[in-house]
Amino acid sequence: MKFFVDTAEIDAIAELNDLGMVDGVTTNPSLILKSGRDILEVTREICDLVDGPVSAEVVALNADDMIAEGRKLAQIADNIAVKVPLTWDGLKTCKVLSGEGHMVNVTLCFSANQALLAAKAGATFISPFIGRLDDINLDGMDLIADIRTIYDNYGFDTQILAASIRTVNHVTESARIGADVITAPPGVIKALANHPLTDKGLDAFMADWAKTGQKIL
Repeated sequence: MKFFVDTAEIDAIAELNDLGMVDGVTTNPSLILKSGRDILEVTREICDLVDGPVSAEVVALNADDMIAEGRKLAQIADNIAVKVPLTWDGLKTCKVLSGEGHMVNVTLCFSANQALLAAKAGATFISPFIGRLDDINLDGMDLIADIRTIYDNYGFDTQILAASIRTVNHVTESARIGADVITAPPGVIKALANHPLTDKGLDAFMADWAKTGQKIL
């Protein structure tokens, strides 16, 4: 499974990237706002930092403007994935940009039918939002499973990019079902290393080591 980090914070990306934990980056208007940076500037910096796809989102709502914005974003670097919403205009944009050879990430997916349309429009990635479905008492993992089944049934190349991930269990279940990619905030990715029994075992080892009175350095 590929790990994308869902942030526009350069330091957080760099820390995970140094550990080999970053296969790509996703951003959106909310994350750009949080970073306080210019979208073109910070996106270019991220693209220079990581080798994998970097999703940069259009903000127009009609296809013609989305296409124009997508082309401008794609000029930033070769590893840009233009991010478009799963609307009819977004699908039109996906078809045009993917036809021009650009990676396209279709976002805000909440149904298997939407995912099917995105794949037929040539999407590189489909981003189903797990956490937001959980918020309205639907199981976001059911959507990941449905998309996996449909894509496998028909041999679609579109990669399932599980998004809106809020817990480590979301990551585990996405991996079990067979999502190609997860994108998660840095804190969630780092939390994958945590387990209370690891902490308990380490405390016991350190207590016993102290009793030996020895030093390695």
